[in-house]
Amino acid sequence: MMNYPPGATTLDPNELAGLKHPHIETRGELDELEQQNIQEAFTWLNRQRKFKNYVSVAFLLELHRQCFGAVWSWAGHFRSTDKNIGVELLLIRTELSKLFDDTNYWIKHNTYNREQFAARFHHRLVKIHPFPNGNVRHSRIMTDILLEKELGLRPITFHIDQSWAVSKTSARY
Repeated sequence: MMNYPPGATTLDPNELAGLKHPHIETRGELDELEQQNIQEAFTWLNRQRKFKNYVSVAFLLELHRQCFGAVWSWAGHFRSTDKNIGVELLLIRTELSKLFDDTNYWIKHNTYNREQFAARFHHRLVKIHPFPNGNVRHSRIMTDILLEKELGLRPITFHIDQSWAVSKTSARY
């Protein structure tokens, strides 16, 4: 059983079974492994020429797979269970479609400044919560990509509150 920080999205047993590294025993070890995979995703992203449209489900899924695919077998796939946060399972694609339609409009019409765009996109994507795990980190990265590649703006420096991190390194699951 995994110990979750307050407010964290819990994984069901089938999702936990998707962990590709059975030697991982603590939340801290998992966080380190995921962070290493995210760093590899940035290398992939810097070499990326394939996607012409970053405001797409295809790119959203591929980015999640790149960020978490070395850790979780289900990375790059929508969640298959309802969570304590996020839209109902059956509404994920519909809500993403609405978000991407709105985002394309915001980009085309220069509707918001950098901070407003980032806050709105990030909030909506986290609220949808399309994946079993990694939604907030993925949403931050996705937001920065859209700012940079679609709007030609510099990314946002997100403040990450890790006050819960004190006990995570020793918490076993």
